[in-house]
Amino acid sequence: MKQLLELLGFLALVQGVAGLLHEFTDLHWGLVQRLGFLDGYEIYASVALVVLAIALFAAAESRKSG
Repeated sequence: MKQLLELLGFLALVQGVAGLLHEFTDLHWGLVQRLGFLDGYEIYASVALVVLAIALFAAAESRKSG
């Protein structure tokens, strides 16, 4: 379970950072900007993904390994 939480946290972190980079640079990579219902809210969604990643890492850390 710990490894699953870490993997999900890593994916959320990568997508959140990619979304922020997309908004502030010309990097066209990531999932956030491709979702139509998030038009106009890409920055908020990216920040939410970064916060979710931090929460997932904290939850994974509180779990016992193994």
